[in-house]
Amino acid sequence: MSRLLASYANGMDRVSVFIGQNCSVLFFACIAVSAIEVVMRYGFDRPTVWSTELAMTLCASAWVLAVGYVTERNRHISITMVETLVSPAVWRVFRLIQMLIASGAILVLSLALWEPAVKAVTRMEHSGTALNSIQPAYLKALIVAGCALYLLQLLANIIRWFQHTEGELDGGH
Repeated sequence: MSRLLASYANGMDRVSVFIGQNCSVLFFACIAVSAIEVVMRYGFDRPTVWSTELAMTLCASAWVLAVGYVTERNRHISITMVETLVSPAVWRVFRLIQMLIASGAILVLSLALWEPAVKAVTRMEHSGTALNSIQPAYLKALIVAGCALYLLQLLANIIRWFQHTEGELDGGH
């Protein structure tokens, strides 16, 4: 069972790193879209109707999809001052508590977002802007997918936490 869990954690880590590193392309595309808009607006006095919406969608996509990578690397915003005030053992317990609370919160968020996401995709909600894209339907579904990635990576991190504890108990073997 321990090998199966370790295999899951390793696989999830690879998925999170792959997705997270490839999200950088979305940020680069957002920069390119924004640059095109600046040139069109100020160089040719012909602003686009699509650039703002596309830039927001690209950035939101990268941000949501990179959550597994950030979690795998333990790079979320944290109060590091507390880490300096407590022993490493206490900080380790705090990390487990944080992961369990985050798992519960993301599970509740996922459940709350599921029905609105399904409705948005089923109705294919549109933005109502000049472009009238399907951005709302896309982003609502993407947020649910991001929550799933986050939960799966939190589970991998929790598995690693317990594996580290077992390694300490059996002499590191």
